[in-house]
Amino acid sequence: MNMYLIRLARSVAIGAATVALAAVPFAASATAAPATTPASVAIEDITPASPGDGTIEGAIQWMEGHAGNSGWEGYCEMAVENAYGTTGVWASAIAHWQGAIQWGKAHPGDWNAPRGAFVYWNTSQWGHVGISDGNGGFYSSSVAGAIGHRTNKNYFVNYLGWSDAQVPA
Repeated sequence: MNMYLIRLARSVAIGAATVALAAVPFAASATAAPATTPASVAIEDITPASPGDGTIEGAIQWMEGHAGNSGWEGYCEMAVENAYGTTGVWASAIAHWQGAIQWGKAHPGDWNAPRGAFVYWNTSQWGHVGISDGNGGFYSSSVAGAIGHRTNKNYFVNYLGWSDAQVPA
């Protein structure tokens, strides 16, 4: 069986530069024929995990690696997008939540978010978003003024629900 590593088509801001990443399949061996890249790549098909690489484990590692950093205060949506290796997809957490509803990926009122899922709160006109740890807690900005982890989603008020773990698109 041929295994493929997929790089997503994205523009990622790195410092002052923007780098375009191509959607390119990579064969596990040099002799394997390339496969057609699907239009939508499932999150579990992207390996191996490294921070900000588009995988669930990479997103969790990114959040853990930035714990205590206050630079994303007020930029929760940017933080979770950066954790998944992208930026500038949604204008706010509420816009992200509404997009998840529109595309059938939202689970309103469901407190049992799986690991890596986006979790949302209606805290203001912009809302708030974090990444589920899969055990009832989450990683987010604005945890005691910085990126952090909490074991209970009641840390913020007005929990909305969760949406599927995926590179925001």
